[in-house]
Amino acid sequence: MTDAKTAKQCADVLSGLADPNRIRIIECLRSGSKNVTELGKLLKVEIVNISHHLGVLRDAGLVQDEKHGRFMIYSLHPKVFNNEDPHLTTLDLGWCKIEIPHD
Repeated sequence: MTDAKTAKQCADVLSGLADPNRIRIIECLRSGSKNVTELGKLLKVEIVNISHHLGVLRDAGLVQDEKHGRFMIYSLHPKVFNNEDPHLTTLDLGWCKIEIPHD
């Protein structure tokens, strides 16, 4: 049986994914790192909303950020996502793995 701490961590990650726009952001980041403006244009969503969703994804440990000049660049966290197969992205939640096929 899963211990309480592991269950809480998994629930936090799943909660981070529990929004259609956050799932769309993850999908956009599968092809590579992007800044907030790029994501806003791709998704046709206001930058302030993208920033909010990225904060939730970062807090859940699903994305990481890195400052490049005046821009913050976001990417999928390599400890959670595996993009080695060009046709498949794997989300590893420890005891639970989810495979996401690429189009």
